[in-house]
Amino acid sequence: MNKSSLRRALSATAIAGGTAALMMAGLAGASAHVSINPDKTTANSYALLTFGVPHGCDTSGTTKLTINLPEELTDARPTVNPNWTVEKVTQTLPEPKKLADGTSITKRTSQIVYTAKAPLDPHLRDALVLSVKLPDTAGKTLYFPTLQNCEQGQTNWAEIPKDGQDAHSLKAPAPSVAVTAADPAAGDSHMAASISTEQAASVTDDGSQARSWAGLIAGVAGLGLGGAAFFRNRSAKASVSK
Repeated sequence: MNKSSLRRALSATAIAGGTAALMMAGLAGASAHVSINPDKTTANSYALLTFGVPHGCDTSGTTKLTINLPEELTDARPTVNPNWTVEKVTQTLPEPKKLADGTSITKRTSQIVYTAKAPLDPHLRDALVLSVKLPDTAGKTLYFPTLQNCEQGQTNWAEIPKDGQDAHSLKAPAPSVAVTAADPAAGDSHMAASISTEQAASVTDDGSQARSWAGLIAGVAGLGLGGAAFFRNRSAKASVSK
């Protein structure tokens, strides 16, 4: 290999190494944030949102996590974690809010507050889970500004990207969930399952009707045989009397 080829090879290796390092740094930064891992994101569905607490505030352990719910949500059900106590904070609305089912509410759950029974070791992680009903409109990103209090210091994960801004460029981005459209195939499967159930019910009904007719015929036949036996018995008695 000549010197020119060697320089090109070394240059390509350096570029590849630098790119890999940047990618690893980006992944490390993302994993260091308080973030949400949803089990589903479909509009108008119930979802479990897992908030990951990957570290403390530098070398200080986490003592409290205050999760602010977006205005699109009216409530959330926190999952019990044995290492934390939990409370729901309600907010009185400036005016009644009408829900999709036609009812109205005057209060909503605005915050979920988890308090550690003992400070979470800054080198350990934990997960806190909320159950929520996602909005019925797809295409919107829900942000959950979260305040992480530690024994010393705090981190306010509340930055929301502006239009066109990359969320990964933010120092303390708010945990978020992007609401997606329902899968049409899932709806078709549900419809197919309903049709299959109806067909099965129809078959069951037909079978029941057949059994009913068979029972009726057997009953009539039994009456006929019983009547014939009765008349034979009377005829036999009459013959003996003569």
